[in-house]
Amino acid sequence: MTTETYRDAWGIPHLRATSARELARAQGRVTAVDRAWQLEVERHRAQGTSASFLGAAALPWDVFARRARLDDTARRCFTALERRDPETADWVRAYVDGVNAGLAEGAARTPEFARAGLAPGRWEPWTPLGVWLSTHILFAGFPAKLWREEAIRHLGPDAVGLFATDGPGTAGSNGWLLAGTRTTTGLPLLAGDPHRFLEEPGVYQQIRLSCPEFDVVGLAVPGVPGIAHFAHTGPVAWSITNAMADYQDLYRERLRRTGAGVESLSPEGAWQRATRHVEVIEVAGEGAVEIEVIETERGPVIAGGPEGLGGLEGAETPATAIALRYPPRVTEDLGFSALLPLLRARTVTAVDRALDAWTEPVNVVQAADTTGAVLHRVAGRVPVRPRTNSLRVVLAWEKGHEWQGWHTPPYAAPDNGIAVMANQRGLAAPLGIEFAPPHRADRIRTLLERRPTWSAIDLPAIHTDTHLASAAPLLTHLAALTTLTPEATRLRDRLLSWNRHMDADSTEAAVYAALRTAVVRRLAAHPAFAALTEPPAYPEVLLPWMSLTARIGFALEHLLEAQELYGIDRLETVREALEEIAAAPRTTPWSETHRVAPWRALPEGPYTEPGLAGDHDCVNCTTAVPGITDLAARGPAARYVWDLNDRDNSRWIVPFGADGVPGNPHHRDQLPLWLRGDLAQVVTDWTELTLEQTDIPEEAHA
Repeated sequence: MTTETYRDAWGIPHLRATSARELARAQGRVTAVDRAWQLEVERHRAQGTSASFLGAAALPWDVFARRARLDDTARRCFTALERRDPETADWVRAYVDGVNAGLAEGAARTPEFARAGLAPGRWEPWTPLGVWLSTHILFAGFPAKLWREEAIRHLGPDAVGLFATDGPGTAGSNGWLLAGTRTTTGLPLLAGDPHRFLEEPGVYQQIRLSCPEFDVVGLAVPGVPGIAHFAHTGPVAWSITNAMADYQDLYRERLRRTGAGVESLSPEGAWQRATRHVEVIEVAGEGAVEIEVIETERGPVIAGGPEGLGGLEGAETPATAIALRYPPRVTEDLGFSALLPLLRARTVTAVDRALDAWTEPVNVVQAADTTGAVLHRVAGRVPVRPRTNSLRVVLAWEKGHEWQGWHTPPYAAPDNGIAVMANQRGLAAPLGIEFAPPHRADRIRTLLERRPTWSAIDLPAIHTDTHLASAAPLLTHLAALTTLTPEATRLRDRLLSWNRHMDADSTEAAVYAALRTAVVRRLAAHPAFAALTEPPAYPEVLLPWMSLTARIGFALEHLLEAQELYGIDRLETVREALEEIAAAPRTTPWSETHRVAPWRALPEGPYTEPGLAGDHDCVNCTTAVPGITDLAARGPAARYVWDLNDRDNSRWIVPFGADGVPGNPHHRDQLPLWLRGDLAQVVTDWTELTLEQTDIPEEAHA
């Protein structure tokens, strides 16, 4: 058996092998060579061991990963996969063999290993499952239930609707499908961009996987075999967006210590034995930390313990803890049985069938094939249980909060030949509580409806649209202001004539953002919200969801439009904010402060990254946190256009490049295109690629 590694002009690996298993090994090896540091960071995060080389800053994540039992869940899921689907389990093993074969070479060319004093470790067969789980455990935004609990406690039940929005830690995407009736070729087009935390190297890896069974190009998750989210096999293509479904529950547990260990109070009023053990987390530069790991019948305890939640209980409230219940922990299934069937798919029907095995994250999938067939559905497991479970933390010792089977995934047909999903309340509405505002989805549809037909070349213009519909409520308040100073009057009139586009070179966009920040900060400082200003004693990794300023920033339009807001004079708040910024108005463009802020495992100096267009509610979704920072830590982690008429007419881009090694020519060569909104053309003609390596396993020589 032989494997060949080719590269295109962007350094993107194109792999060819004589079997799917050898191809998986080749994928693991090339990923380790290109992205050894990224893989090892992700392995340690999945295991809860990253503080051992990253220091105390990584400890909060490690504590959460250990207490949530991420590594143990991955092990259990792999054991179950070996039993249920031995072919896929063997395929995953082959990928891991490839990673282990390439790690030393990859580490030798990557300076971060020396900086951190880290030697590459060894991947286990379940490590890809752990990487998948740790990457997506926060996708459903279960910490939002902790926020709602606090908001309801201090402000009442109406606060849930007022603050409802796409939360600060939730990933989203744009995705749209055009049926053949809406394209110049008569065959469908798929396009979109996943919105994730911007990391260097990126969270998606452009790759091609080719063997006698399949030939697929797409965006892989480094550390995981196959191409799960965005791919084009030639006959069929698919893409996903976050469905914003709610499929994880939080239970308030009543625990007590006994001579034999720890017990939890059941819904039947009986004390049940909980599992309990102690783990040690090594911390670079500091002493090791011992943590207690407890699991009840509901799930792992992620906050608190028998002694309580560290001050969250009052004098009349018994000590409690918070347990997390999530599907893979219950079912021992991470959905990996969907991965090989997806690669082998030739039709929309085959993609649909493969997705029946999908578990998490719960996604809206769009797919199309060369017969013109299309698919628009939800994929993943969402438990059936009372709505209260979705809204807030529920009491483990009360009956009526049990899971009772799984929801049937919703399907929908394109409307007038168009299907759009941008995390809005649409196809997946029955499965969730909070969704993104409709602005991105509405804007994409509006732009698509402006032409009767589209080509693959035309679609990238939609990716970079900067219209900000959510600016309307604040501008409406501006228009209602009177008796302003001359400076504030001039600034108000300037903003009211602004085209509402968050363009990189727009000074008006910068002024609007400054006004928005001033309004958010004033609201956050209002006495009506004083009880929410102190973060509760939840684990540090969950605190971004508890930030009052961030919550107000993302929900500002709802708060400004509400009939009443706890007695706050919003018009006066906007007046004060306007007068503040009018005293020293911004004179630089939006891109001066709205810059790329990629996450790096090893921190570096102040960000000097390039400036950006767009904003959180723009189609060009480059997310800052209003009231806190203009820097964009989240944004399009990739962009793509899949052409079902001609795969070589498809296009893709990532924020930085294909290679994870700083200084490599392909480490950041795609950044200029990404900033401009351009896409690189997909190349599948082997004669236009450069052969880099041919591997013939030793057994083949025997």
